[in-house]
Amino acid sequence: MSKISKKSLIASSIVGALALAGSNFASAASLNELQNGEATIVKASAKSQEKINSIYEQTQELLAEYRTVVDETENLKVYNDHVQRLVNDQQAGIDSLERQIGTIQETKKGVVPLMYKMIDSLEEFIALDIPVNLKDRTERLERLKDVMSRQGISVAEQFRLVLEAYEIETDYGSMFSAYQGDLEFEGKNITVDFVHMGRTVLVAQSLDLKNAWIWEHSSREWKALEDEYLSPITKAIRMARKQTAPDLVKLPVYAAGAGE
Repeated sequence: MSKISKKSLIASSIVGALALAGSNFASAASLNELQNGEATIVKASAKSQEKINSIYEQTQELLAEYRTVVDETENLKVYNDHVQRLVNDQQAGIDSLERQIGTIQETKKGVVPLMYKMIDSLEEFIALDIPVNLKDRTERLERLKDVMSRQGISVAEQFRLVLEAYEIETDYGSMFSAYQGDLEFEGKNITVDFVHMGRTVLVAQSLDLKNAWIWEHSSREWKALEDEYLSPITKAIRMARKQTAPDLVKLPVYAAGAGE
């Protein structure tokens, strides 16, 4: 081999070595760049994943809120429907009351004249009936007349009082009672004890137990009784006042055309 060739070979070897070294340097640089790039990508991916996780969590929260809103909306709809039914029912009740009020007003127009007729009939009945508790009955009748002319008393209350008076009058037909009062006989007012059995018999006795009378309905006046009735009447008065035990007692009774 010539010197030139050897030099050339040496030069080529040097160049090759340098090229190989440069190639190694280039490979090391590329690897670093790749590693740096990969690290950057990993970091970027991690940040992206964090963002994705955050967005997912927000999405889940929004979904949960949406479902809650949907549930609340459904509940509100059910509740609103319930309230609407209540309102409709209340309105129906109001409409019914308004119709009833209208009917009541019409009823009042008929009830008020009826009450006046009932009071007039009651007054006539008392005047024709046996004079049992005549003072109380007359005062009750006058109170009814006063109630009918006073403001602030409802028609319902007026009607209740009229019916109550009729019930009391009905009770006199089966009542056994005694009470004290004044009897007019031969132009004199005498304080006596009255006793009656329904409307069948009404008798009276002086407080000194020496005189007795019976109401004669046909003549509408008091008649004096014989002494034989004094003891039975005294006993009847005590029985009516529950001062003695109930027992049979003989009392005078006026029948049509009879004296006893």
